[in-house]
Amino acid sequence: QVQLVESGGGLVQPGGSLRLSCAASRSLFMFNTMAWYRQTPGLERDLVARISRAGTIYYADFVEGRFTISRDHAKNTLYLQMKSLRFEDTAVYYCNGSPAIPWGQGTQVTVSS
Repeated sequence: QVQLVESGGGLVQPGGSLRLSCAASRSLFMFNTMAWYRQTPGLERDLVARISRAGTIYYADFVEGRFTISRDHAKNTLYLQMKSLRFEDTAVYYCNGSPAIPWGQGTQVTVSS
């Protein structure tokens, strides 16, 4: 069974940066698209960014040019570079693909002064 392991989260001050990683146990080519999501307690999981197999990229409106999604096929890893972080970016960040597989544990991002 394919597994996804997220990492790279942490505590950062407003305006800071983080790079999240999502390591897959198999080739990323098995997915038509791969995406980052985030979830805060009591709310639904929201799509943050998505990249298709062909490289087409989509960002949610709230990203406003601050995040960059990328991938490294050689490492079977998806990334999310986040800059200019805001308090409202605090959430657990998850990755998944299409077709979807069971969710991983996610990685906590906390933006706080």
